[in-house]
Amino acid sequence: MNATPPPATPPPATPPVDALPAVTPPLDAVVVGAGPAGLYQLHRLRELGLRTRVFEAGGDVGGTWYWNRYPGARCDIESMSYSFSFSPELDQEWVWSEKYATQPEILRYLHHVADRFSLRGDITLNTRVTRAVYDEERHLWQLSTDTGESVTTRFLVMASGCTSTVKDPGIPGADSFAGPVHHTARWPREEADFTGRRVAVIGTGSSGVQVIPLIAEQAAELTVFQRTPAYALPARNRPLTAAEVTEWKAGYPEFRAAQRRSKGGSVCEMPTRSALEVGEAERTAAYEAAWQEGLLSAILRSYTDILVNEEANETVAAFIRSKIGSIVDDPRTAERLSPRGFPFGTKRPCLDTGYYATYNKPQVTLVDLRETPIEEITPKGVRTADGREHLVDVIVHATGFDSVTGSLLAPDIVGKGGVTLREKWADGPVNQLGLVSAGFPNLFTVTGPLSPSVLTNMVVSIEQHVEWITDCVAHLRSNGITEIDATPEAEAAWTAHVAELASGTLYPAADSWYLGANVPGKPRVFLAYVGGADRYREACAASARDGYTGFTLSGPPA
Repeated sequence: MNATPPPATPPPATPPVDALPAVTPPLDAVVVGAGPAGLYQLHRLRELGLRTRVFEAGGDVGGTWYWNRYPGARCDIESMSYSFSFSPELDQEWVWSEKYATQPEILRYLHHVADRFSLRGDITLNTRVTRAVYDEERHLWQLSTDTGESVTTRFLVMASGCTSTVKDPGIPGADSFAGPVHHTARWPREEADFTGRRVAVIGTGSSGVQVIPLIAEQAAELTVFQRTPAYALPARNRPLTAAEVTEWKAGYPEFRAAQRRSKGGSVCEMPTRSALEVGEAERTAAYEAAWQEGLLSAILRSYTDILVNEEANETVAAFIRSKIGSIVDDPRTAERLSPRGFPFGTKRPCLDTGYYATYNKPQVTLVDLRETPIEEITPKGVRTADGREHLVDVIVHATGFDSVTGSLLAPDIVGKGGVTLREKWADGPVNQLGLVSAGFPNLFTVTGPLSPSVLTNMVVSIEQHVEWITDCVAHLRSNGITEIDATPEAEAAWTAHVAELASGTLYPAADSWYLGANVPGKPRVFLAYVGGADRYREACAASARDGYTGFTLSGPPA
């Protein structure tokens, strides 16, 4: 079955608000998405006694961990850290089995959370919100779903995820291939067997780095099509011992508090020196220690200037390229796998579990698309610019997502004055504190654009956003306020602040999905706040303390 996602269709014309049927009485809140963010937001809103519904496009809860079930899928943050902190009881009762949990284990954890806190009763599965229109007179959102249901709600929380909208590979002839086609972000529920087959994997980002070694164990031939080589660091994954788990659990209260105070949601010592202050031998020893540690953040936190100084960054990049050369037997292949032309860390680094060593297998071939780009997919395989047709039985696309903004722009969201969110964000997202975009009142985004989100431990950032939104809604209700909107002035100032901070780093030097560069036609805007989760948390808290500065509070409607 061809599982490549279909191209996006243009949004329907926007009918007037009064053409949309309403439900009486309206709900207090609707949450879009039942991944970690949606589950926690539902839990907190129900604690307020709000009538809340969650709409989830998937067949079960889990969000990205429901959809991304490809072989080798696992988190790149340690399991004991990548988990909810809001319930000390949950911390103590759940036992993680590995340093880096696999997708099935993370999904079981999220199912446990949904069941333990009795959340499923308010979650509607297999239902996608397709349209949301703001009623300015009543301060309500009117929603439509792909199942034909219409719902009215005071508050709308988009917990739809940063990596949930699949990027179309965009390769000519993609629909002509006669064999099975899979996408890592929409993997079939049944096991895909590659035994004895000729397989093509297109893409070498995080999902490609994870899936390629496991496909290579089965396939008779594996051809990897690489456009941009990835910086991949060894995971050093292993089972957790009972003693380690016990120690973690004993220290969880202090650890969780430290997570919330940290810059990235992970607890670690922060560097104090420049990479250029020390000699080469000392620097190499520090990088080697980080390489052996098996944490993505270990090398990045070795020195203060790795993400802000090109010369300092190159010392890390050269070290990693030397490691690739020591692992991969063929020098030409090793060079093709060695990233050049963009700084380390400016594209999300990957965790390697046998990735580079896979290219030493005789049945694995690397095709460098910088040398011979793909021209088309044919019924029998993949044709490259050198005229060669690579004959394969199965194609796997590991081409990633329309990240951060894709899931927010997928529905037709219509705000004040009939302006759509797509129109408002035509040149890139703008909002106040990454939470509310002016002209779209009562619409909150969890870990959306211009917040720390993808540069942090996502669970920590999710909890911070959900708790801020929940406290805000409680404040509004207790004071008889029915509408909160961002002020255009605060929105402009925050958007400029986020851009200014990013410009002081090396991040804009890479054509990455952080900038939307992987999606043709997407505005080139750095999508995350680089100032640190700690600094961001304080900015959000300060706004709330001062009566929600940067926002306009009004209502009830006349």
